[in-house]
Amino acid sequence: MLKLNFLVPFIVALCAFSSCQNNTSEDQPDLLAQSWEEITDSTAGTTVNFMMWQGSPEINNYINNYVVPSVKEKYNIDLKISGGQGAEIVQLIMSEKQADVNRGQVDIVWINGETFFQLNQIKGLWGPFVKKLPNSEYIDFNDPYIETDFQQPVNGMEAPWSISQFAMVYDSAKVAYPPKNLQELEAYVKEHPGTFTISNDFSGMTLLKCFLAEISGSPKGLNGPFSEEKYEKLSDQLWDYINRIKPYFWKQGTTFPKEATKMDQMFANGELWLGYGYGEGGIEDKVLQGLFPTSTRVYAWDNGTIRNANYLGIPYNSGNKAGALQVINFLLSPEAQFKKMDPEGMNANTILTVEKLPKDWKEKFESVPDRKYGVKMADLDGKDIPEPAPEYMIRLYEEFRTEVIEK
Repeated sequence: MLKLNFLVPFIVALCAFSSCQNNTSEDQPDLLAQSWEEITDSTAGTTVNFMMWQGSPEINNYINNYVVPSVKEKYNIDLKISGGQGAEIVQLIMSEKQADVNRGQVDIVWINGETFFQLNQIKGLWGPFVKKLPNSEYIDFNDPYIETDFQQPVNGMEAPWSISQFAMVYDSAKVAYPPKNLQELEAYVKEHPGTFTISNDFSGMTLLKCFLAEISGSPKGLNGPFSEEKYEKLSDQLWDYINRIKPYFWKQGTTFPKEATKMDQMFANGELWLGYGYGEGGIEDKVLQGLFPTSTRVYAWDNGTIRNANYLGIPYNSGNKAGALQVINFLLSPEAQFKKMDPEGMNANTILTVEKLPKDWKEKFESVPDRKYGVKMADLDGKDIPEPAPEYMIRLYEEFRTEVIEK
């Protein structure tokens, strides 16, 4: 997969090529002016193409074995799933815009953060559409973790789908007192060499953002627009710290896993004793399946960890925007969100505000059992950090390679 930083020159070129004009097709005003009943009537018998990350068996099972048959049964929509994330989505939409493709390959994309930022740069999304969705009435758009995406106002251009917090993970059978700050992490890796590393992927870069916030001296230290001066000052300290302790990492810091799934495998087989992940650490399904030991625990980092939402967008040149609206509205329905919360299934937090739901659904959501091994997002309240501006992630990807991996 192309790294996001490699796309920046192409985005600049495309903006020059198109003068960054909104290339939204002419059906936008007419479609958004229609009643929801008219939109529903127009989608029967159509196909909707959904591009999403497919790295989680639980998410794939939810989509393929619940969502796909549900939208077929309810709306007679054929939902087709294709794999793609981040840079792949941006590259596809850029290529179609450059080629003046009016009916693109994709109708829905699963995105957030730097992908949303880069698609906005090239006017690659259609909207604003979110308030058109009937089920949007159950979402609290005043929630700062929903109304902004990596410090960027969402403005109805993407629909929030899930919300979760990044958290630290450890094997309590091997680690009595897991490190909760950078000083303790340095002491830990020296005492237990080879049992920790940083993945060169989205999760690893999220961990580095948490570290960067700690170096700033505050959970809010990265808030606001991107600051080159601030980044240079903090990242210099970050790379000095990582390079100082990386000889005590897995493989003596000579190589770094490229995916979180590799990290999971190494934690499962006992190579790693410390880990991390979204979905409040993402351990519940892995323990229940027997992949992780039952001694796996989640804990909070002293300075806090990133909390964010992820979203569903509609490309500017989707050939079936009405169908995309119908599918996204279903994904935001109490029914679909309740199914998504199943601790033995996808085990994801709902994006809906439970107090806004009809009484019967409110009671169902309140009856969902707690995770047996993981923690609830509410347990990490007070230890949550807003996502910083997307430029931080883009720069960390590039400089982790040049300042750490290649040194």
